Amino acid sequence: MTLRLDLLRHGETELGGGLRGSLDDALTEKGWAQMRAAVVGQGPWDRLVSSPLQRCARFAEELGAQLDLPVTLDKDLQELHFGAWEGRSAAALMETDAEALGLFWADPYGFTPPQGEPVIEFSRRVLAAVERLHAAYAGERVLLISHGGVMRLLLAGARGLPREQLLNVEVAHASLFSLNVAADGVLKEVC
Repeated sequence: MTLRLDLLRHGETELGGGLRGSLDDALTEKGWAQMRAAVVGQGPWDRLVSSPLQRCARFAEELGAQLDLPVTLDKDLQELHFGAWEGRSAAALMETDAEALGLFWADPYGFTPPQGEPVIEFSRRVLAAVERLHAAYAGERVLLISHGGVMRLLLAGARGLPREQLLNVEVAHASLFSLNVAADGVLKEVC
């Protein structure tokens, strides 16, 4: 039996762009509006699962209350921790750490930002969380409110992309994608 997993990225955050990672930014009013608009006419869902970071969790709590759905927060669905790069933009890193940034963009699995979380470990924790979701909720439709990195990882897997193309997957603020998760862990994008 499959799990239908709808993926919603958080909206615009107060501290803006760059590598937000584990920083716990709040949504802007625009970010709230983006997320509210993204779910209009979508679903229905059986439950909501969210990253515990406030840019995801506060919206999950609001939507759960509106729809009378249970909300579960899962720390394993948080964004990649970027270490010393947290809060910095790619433009700023190009000025101070261009070679390392280039290595990361070329192969995020092969290069880890200074003091950051290796992408292979990030991948393991996210995929283990999805496996737990399947075990608990197979046959249901779940809305996962999370981050660009989590969504890129899952979409790259569903699309069969090589690991070097992970960062080429486009995931805008408040974008919504759907996957089917099979019992064997195979991900398939629902168009």
